[in-house]
Amino acid sequence: MPRSDSDGGLDIPNRISARPVRKPGPYIAAVVVVVVALMLLHGMVTNPNFDWPTVWMYLFNENVLSGIGWTLQLTVYAMVLATVLAVILAMMRKSANPVLRGVSWFFIWFFRGTPVYTQLVFWGLLAVLVPRMALGIPFGPEFWSIDTKTLISAGTAAVLGLGLNEAAYLSEIVRAGIEAVDTGQSEAAAALGMRRSLIMRRIVLPQAMRIIVPPTGNETIGMLKTTSLVLAVPFSLELQFATNAIANRIYKPIPLLLVACIWYLVITTVLMMLQSRLEHHFGKGFDARAMGSKGKQPPLPGKTSGEPKDAVDKVNQATMVGLNA
Repeated sequence: MPRSDSDGGLDIPNRISARPVRKPGPYIAAVVVVVVALMLLHGMVTNPNFDWPTVWMYLFNENVLSGIGWTLQLTVYAMVLATVLAVILAMMRKSANPVLRGVSWFFIWFFRGTPVYTQLVFWGLLAVLVPRMALGIPFGPEFWSIDTKTLISAGTAAVLGLGLNEAAYLSEIVRAGIEAVDTGQSEAAAALGMRRSLIMRRIVLPQAMRIIVPPTGNETIGMLKTTSLVLAVPFSLELQFATNAIANRIYKPIPLLLVACIWYLVITTVLMMLQSRLEHHFGKGFDARAMGSKGKQPPLPGKTSGEPKDAVDKVNQATMVGLNA
């Protein structure tokens, strides 16, 4: 029997030409899923209650576009605040000082244990609870004071409410990423004379980012949608409130809900693409390289001229032959 490329260059007599077992199940499941998806899509397109002309009319409405801008600003500001606080809280949880550990634990316990809507209502009523804020000597005279309404606007209260709540969740993600780094890395850096803060900044956090980035991306997408709750502050400029205001004016809630859904999906898609790029960037050096012909491995020792150069699964066989010889 002549040699062929599919045989890897080996002349094996009486080779059996085996055929793969047919498995119709996956194809049947794919057909069913496609049919159901087409039925749902057809129903959405042809159902007059969705009122697609109104959707396209208000998709690029000035108030809607302004709401998108405010939604993005709230998301960015809240996530920046949450990220900074999360790193600080995670380092406090790992501190040798019991006071810092206790404060960090209480912060996480409180903000994770109360609903974000309740927290936003609290920040909206902060001016009622604390009419004035002042600086001075503790339990002594005041040097400077200002009205709370002037210092904390509705937008600031919304960012504080969202950011502090998110920091409690994000701090646990950061702590998990830090603890996933081998302690030998920190010990080796300490043996070289590096300070603890420098070790955390230059050694631990860069390696922990590979684990931190994926859940942080999910939290960012969740934050984008959580901004729809800032009406509790009240903050009335973000996307959900803008579409609700138009819907209440024209008495057509469904088309405007679709407008909000479309824009949330667009922004979420962009965020998912950015998350994928970040994961690829921080995953450099950790990704497993493909073996065999795809990995373009060099010829392994002990291979004969008639054997495939990348037959990794034959390493043990070649080694045993060499030992026997």
